Amino acid sequence: MNNSLLPIHQVLPRLQAALSEGSVAVLIAEPGAGKTTQVPLALLKEPWLGDKKIIMLEPRRLAARTAARFMASAMGEQTGETVGYRVRSESVVGPSTRIEVVTEGILTRMLQSDPSLPDVGMIIFDEFHERSLPADTGLAFALESRAVLREDLKLLVMSATLDAEPVARLLGGAPVIRSEGRSYPVETVYWPQFSAAGKDLPHSVARAVLQALHEQEGDMLVFLPGAGEIRRTAAAISAGLTGTGVVIRPLYSALPFREQDLAIRPDAEGRRRIVLATSIAESSLTIEGVRVVVDSGYVRTELVSPRTGLPQLVTRRVSKASADQRRGRAGRLMPGVCYRLWSPEEHARLPDMEVPAIRQSDLAPLALELAAWGTRDPEQLAWLDPPPAAALGSGQRLLRRLGALDERGAITDHGRELATLGLHPRLGHMLVKAKALGAAALACRLAVLLQERDLLRGSEAARDCDMRTRLAQLLTYESAGRLSQADEEQLPAMMREVKRLVRQLQIDEGERVEPELCGLLLSFAYPDRIGKNRGDGSFLLANGRGARLAELQPLSRASYLVAAAIDDKGTDGHIQLAAELDAAIIERHHPESILVHKEVRWDAGAGAVRARKSWKLDAIVLKETPDPNPAAEEIAAAVLDGMRSEGLGLLQWGKADLQYRERMAFMHAHNPDWPDVSDEALLDRMEDWLLPFLDRVESRRDLQRLKPSAMLEQLLTWDQRRLLQSEAPTHIQVPSGSKIPVDYSDPQRPALAVRLQEMFGLSETPRIAGGKAALTIHLLSPAQRPVQVTSDLASFWAHGYFEVKKDLKGRYPKHYWPDDPLKAQPTSRVRPKS
Repeated sequence: MNNSLLPIHQVLPRLQAALSEGSVAVLIAEPGAGKTTQVPLALLKEPWLGDKKIIMLEPRRLAARTAARFMASAMGEQTGETVGYRVRSESVVGPSTRIEVVTEGILTRMLQSDPSLPDVGMIIFDEFHERSLPADTGLAFALESRAVLREDLKLLVMSATLDAEPVARLLGGAPVIRSEGRSYPVETVYWPQFSAAGKDLPHSVARAVLQALHEQEGDMLVFLPGAGEIRRTAAAISAGLTGTGVVIRPLYSALPFREQDLAIRPDAEGRRRIVLATSIAESSLTIEGVRVVVDSGYVRTELVSPRTGLPQLVTRRVSKASADQRRGRAGRLMPGVCYRLWSPEEHARLPDMEVPAIRQSDLAPLALELAAWGTRDPEQLAWLDPPPAAALGSGQRLLRRLGALDERGAITDHGRELATLGLHPRLGHMLVKAKALGAAALACRLAVLLQERDLLRGSEAARDCDMRTRLAQLLTYESAGRLSQADEEQLPAMMREVKRLVRQLQIDEGERVEPELCGLLLSFAYPDRIGKNRGDGSFLLANGRGARLAELQPLSRASYLVAAAIDDKGTDGHIQLAAELDAAIIERHHPESILVHKEVRWDAGAGAVRARKSWKLDAIVLKETPDPNPAAEEIAAAVLDGMRSEGLGLLQWGKADLQYRERMAFMHAHNPDWPDVSDEALLDRMEDWLLPFLDRVESRRDLQRLKPSAMLEQLLTWDQRRLLQSEAPTHIQVPSGSKIPVDYSDPQRPALAVRLQEMFGLSETPRIAGGKAALTIHLLSPAQRPVQVTSDLASFWAHGYFEVKKDLKGRYPKHYWPDDPLKAQPTSRVRPKS
């Protein structure tokens, strides 16, 4: 298409006018409108820009390089002259560069380095609908920079599918300019018969592609969730192709730039192309010749598990907005058709938009950026979606552990150093620590291996989770250019990134790489994922989570390891990448995280106090030994804990002790001011009555030597002890002269069990508690069996005695059965002495 006919040109005058009159604007232009390449060129000669630069933010490296190259070509120049780009591992800019296309992390670094951006007149946020974390952060920083330092800084937010009104409000009421972008119609065809997920997805997509090849003409763009699906789909398509007029081109971020360029340009031999791409091809890129899109309907994203806080790769359905973006790829340069491998009903159930990364990502990088910016409270900045407090708090806790933040949340010198590296704080911390140990060369390689997809993914060797296996592949390629099981497409890009880090950290390129230090270096990055073997390939991590190796392998025998990648599924996450670690290394290099715990506890099985000293790394016990000198207070506390768990039965309760407690309970029943001696009350007040007697008490045997009644006496005042003797006596002397023990087991009805003949002559029922409580008399036969229970002796003698006498006299004829019990002589014998 001739650039002069691009739809964006119809609205450029309105955009230019809006930016001349104000400082902010929102541009909504559908796919194919030409906004990415035409807007920066149109604004380059605006008077308000003067000799300052335009910085355009692109979410993806391929899009940044392609857009810069297209604009430079339109000006008849090479990239690096008026138009340049800066992406990770590559910078093509020069002293005359006026338009810089940068990826998101670079914009944030520029703002952190100098928030005033003195040589920048405008920042363009392209494809803002992708709502990446660096884009949201960059816009928040740019808005504050503009408000505080640079009122003249122009900001333009561009997108195809963004809801414009919230962004316009965020920018302070920015004008919204809309452009209809699709110049050619795109037919949408739903093919639910080819719908599939998981392992069946590549084969289903391949069958759909082969059918579409027969139905349509032109190059084809196929959307798949990841590189693994791309490779398997390519193999399945190749098996079904006939002839040589078709070429299959993969397109994903880990490919070398040369391979990416082959995918986006027409085939040099004129063959029909099938471009198998991830979501990298959704935005900005125009893949020449494409008029057919086949959309699997899936995307792979990294989310943070709300259950564990661990990142995990998730394959899920796209949103309606992403599906429309993909559909638009078919109508960039000519009429096209889009095959959606799902039904219209399924489409109606898709979410309208993708969830912004700020709401589902690991926010440790954002927490570091905010601290470096000088903002402890993110609400001080302007956000479309403010960072969730829980996720941000988790990130801040990690940064404090890494030493990047102090306890007040302010950034430390170490944190500032990490912020300049442009890496995740975990990896930055690992690099800085490794450099101090002379192991930075190894750390650079580990950082690259951890940032990219697994070198061995999809191969049998990938079952081995050892990080050193991947390192060996990288070192083999680096030293000899030889490959074995590794992904050869990925290795060149990895080596470029290694060299960039080596230059950035000013490391001697001849520094030796020592693989045996893998575990140590990874422990700096993932101290919370140091794991202790608990058998059967299962490990307890320092953060308290369980993780396991999917199958038996050398790492299964490791006493300790560091889990660098975990698939958070099920009760225990599956370890994907790890390295062995030695306990001595943990103690030597993580002393600040190891706490000594002294545990003095009651061991119910042994019936004794056990004292141990343990050295713990969070949830992991590194070592444990008996503690020969626990404090007396700790021993006593453990005994009390034992009593709480096992109950008062740990004490030896003799008859006298039980009666003493029952007498106290009787007094409490009649006067609430007396202490409660129920099980619950005594267990609750052990510090008052038991603790004073626990000197040198360490076992059940020691406890059973104690006299409970003597201890319970501690709960009574001197007056109460005196009253207990007089008002709750242990025995009552009956008319026969015998002293009979009082049964207080029922505090409401204390009882006296006595032979009937010993009570002759007593007309009134004995009373205790100062006369408040009558005893319940259990009158016994000569055989010590109850014959009458009464609390009214006078009534018994008057009415009940004669019936008892009639019943018992025949059975016990030798015993004394007088006619008048009130005048008879009481006796404890068979008959009274004459």
